[in-house]
Amino acid sequence: MKITARSLTFDVVAGGPEDGEPVLLLHGFPQHSGEWAAVTPLLHAAGLRTYALDQRGTSPGARPAAVEDYRITECALDAVAVLDALDIASVHLVGHDWGAICAWHVALRHADRVRTLTAVSVPHPHASAYAYANDPDQKERSAYIKLFRRPGKAESVLLDDGARRLRAIFAPLSDVDGYVAPLLEPGALTAALNWYRAMSSLDLVGLGAATVPTTYVWSDGDVAIGPTAARACADFVAADYRFVPLAGISHWIPDEAPSEVANAILARAGVQA
Repeated sequence: MKITARSLTFDVVAGGPEDGEPVLLLHGFPQHSGEWAAVTPLLHAAGLRTYALDQRGTSPGARPAAVEDYRITECALDAVAVLDALDIASVHLVGHDWGAICAWHVALRHADRVRTLTAVSVPHPHASAYAYANDPDQKERSAYIKLFRRPGKAESVLLDDGARRLRAIFAPLSDVDGYVAPLLEPGALTAALNWYRAMSSLDLVGLGAATVPTTYVWSDGDVAIGPTAARACADFVAADYRFVPLAGISHWIPDEAPSEVANAILARAGVQA
């Protein structure tokens, strides 16, 4: 379905029983709503209604040109506006990678719209900032961000040679073309990278501890997020909190471990599988 919100048009994949408790799923970079394709059937079977949103920059109808239009606060407002358009008062919120960062901001800035939060891969923004400032390992893991913030250079590096480096990002996934092909459309990769280019220290202003029931799912095989950031997440949740560590899974947790992700969402939502 297509949802018009904030003068933008978002693609949303809806599924599950129409009377089920709603779940909003937010994807990360460089993916799209398809990353939840193996997770949502498990949620539907448990009676939940899901809405997988192609976020700002990914939905072709939601690609503003200015970098500042991709500030995380704007992306969080998109999620709230989509809920408004769907006439959903509050939701079980799930996000992975940048989708997790967006989900944290929604939960922290618009807590009344969030029943529960399940963040996958990326912890509370202050936990990430703490690890980056204090842990050399995390600083090394985050070094790629400097490239992604360079307009033109990042696009060239990722798309040259048949998008070889972009494809390599998805190792060890087998179905890479489904993620890469949309990014080859004119302007698509730049729009996705603008999330990185709009990053600012101001993003942390006003963010406190999460006050909604929260689950954080992390894998020890994640090349982007190390254990220091993962462990620090608990310090920034002032509500019921569960840490779900996975062994041997890469950064692409929803693709590689859909059952574990679904189980974490269902447990947090208080629904039996």
